Amino acid sequence: MTLVLSAYVYKFRRVKVIKAASPVFLCITLLGCAIMYCEMAAIFPVLDRSCCVATKWTRHMGFCITYSALLLKTWRVSLTYRVKSAHKLKLTDHQLLHWLFPILLEVAIFLGTWTISSPPEGVYIKDWSGLKFKICEYNWWDHTIALGELLFLLWGIRVCYSVRHAQSLFNEARHISVAIYNIAVVNTVMMLFHLVFFPDAGPDIKYLFGFIRTQLSTSTTVALVFGPKFYRLLRGEGDSWDTNHSRARGISLNGITTALSHEETQTDPYQENEELKEEVQRLAAQIEMMKIAHMEYNNRHLKASTVKAGTFGSSPGPAVVKAMYMKLESADSPGSRVSPAAELVSERV
Repeated sequence: MTLVLSAYVYKFRRVKVIKAASPVFLCITLLGCAIMYCEMAAIFPVLDRSCCVATKWTRHMGFCITYSALLLKTWRVSLTYRVKSAHKLKLTDHQLLHWLFPILLEVAIFLGTWTISSPPEGVYIKDWSGLKFKICEYNWWDHTIALGELLFLLWGIRVCYSVRHAQSLFNEARHISVAIYNIAVVNTVMMLFHLVFFPDAGPDIKYLFGFIRTQLSTSTTVALVFGPKFYRLLRGEGDSWDTNHSRARGISLNGITTALSHEETQTDPYQENEELKEEVQRLAAQIEMMKIAHMEYNNRHLKASTVKAGTFGSSPGPAVVKAMYMKLESADSPGSRVSPAAELVSERV
């Protein structure tokens, strides 16, 4: 399923609903989900050292890939949502990948050290009927990485809570937040089932618990993140903005930012400043021209060359002044005269 979804993400990568969510990170998320699905195949046979190593790698590396990609995108929304200055905060996918790879590298180093120094073995335990079966042993390595994942999820919950009021493109930040809350609740509940409520359950029950945990966490994440996108594609609305788009425009980089969101959902503050400067300069030049026109009209003894040799040089200012002067000359009565400002605006237009 994840491979099919990856193919569709690549196929529709230029559609707005996919492009705004960053196709690269969507594919990374699907890769992590595919790895987590492989855990069920690893724990199905009789557990030996190889199966236990595969179980640890698929579970923890898949978790790290999937939710690191999702949380980094949400973290980007959090940073841009909280910015108070007028300067644009631009975090590209390339910059986020620089944050993602060190996280994956740390987890890979931890799992590699674990595999080399103390690879997990299959140990026999008894269920409530006295039946012996093998499970992968749990030791301080498991507790350490479980604690790290717990802290990571707590940070993710904090990030998701900080963007609860942010209006993102196609509501993706909200869907990711629900997926993070879901994985935190599912992992906590299933841990209680394994360790507190059914510690002596048989192999079939434990495998069933693993299957339920995988479906409630991984499949729910896929449904929350990709379901709304492909639903819009099926309805033919992939290239149309939702109703929240107009509200999202008021917040700088409020959506999951890509080149698309920078180009189509916000105005560059620097560009606005430059346009305002040009407008102020244009208005100042018009006011100066009006002053010169009135000076020529009220002081006819001044030479035109003296006026024209002013600050405008070879600019079109003298021509505008001459046109205004001719209009002022042609005005017969005060009641028939038009405001010089209106005349100047009409000339400039």
